[in-house]
Amino acid sequence: MTWHSDAPPPVVAHTRGHGRRVLWRGGRIAAVIGAGVVATLLLRGPERALHGLKRPWTQPVTVWVCGRVLAILGIALVVEGTPETGPGAVVANHVSWLDIFVLNARMRVCFVSKAEVAGWPGIGFLARLAGTVFIRRDPREAHAQTAMLAQRLGAGQRLLFFPEGSSSDGLRVLPFKSTLFQALHDLGGGVRVQPVTLVYEAPAGQDARFYGWWGDMELGAHLSQVLGAPRQGRVRLVCHAPLDVAACPDRKALARACERAVRAGMARG
Repeated sequence: MTWHSDAPPPVVAHTRGHGRRVLWRGGRIAAVIGAGVVATLLLRGPERALHGLKRPWTQPVTVWVCGRVLAILGIALVVEGTPETGPGAVVANHVSWLDIFVLNARMRVCFVSKAEVAGWPGIGFLARLAGTVFIRRDPREAHAQTAMLAQRLGAGQRLLFFPEGSSSDGLRVLPFKSTLFQALHDLGGGVRVQPVTLVYEAPAGQDARFYGWWGDMELGAHLSQVLGAPRQGRVRLVCHAPLDVAACPDRKALARACERAVRAGMARG
């Protein structure tokens, strides 16, 4: 499912030097990501042999790459609250492809993504390399998903997913779907979920939805818009108090509790 707004996306006029900024920033970002890929490929083999599913060597590479990407873009990242560490789960609202870089820059997480992403050219390869967990949003596969998530948590991983199921314009939080919460709830006591709110603030003079990517917006055009911006804004990563899964009677209650927390972070402004 893809979210569509009643209002059309903002039209951002290209200013003088747009193409030069796209090439300069894009080239540097490509070099950083390339270096991260090479380092991860070299490290992952011996890391897997010594640590199995744990990623003590390659996750710091991902954190470094994502931090450098935001620095090259010039997008300021402000963290409010304390990101949890160790095994558990994180849920966040979904605004843009930028979310991946923002969340990875400050949290050692493994994303949970829909299975189709694994086959996307380029993006699928990078997602697999970063340890993404691919699943289908199908209640009939809940048992297998629970076993897979339990294995990942047992390896000390922190799993992150977007319960909205779609990105938005960044001005709202869409209703959370509860399907993936079932696997977390089935794991029982000891599992904690940290809700996180992503709040994007557009560059001065731009539409408030500048960083949002939704509906039928072309990825290439949005990449060009962000890469070529003469000025950038910032993003706030609001980390809420973690919730004990066992304290919620079912997956829907857990989803509602996480959604309330994420919405509260958006409303704080």
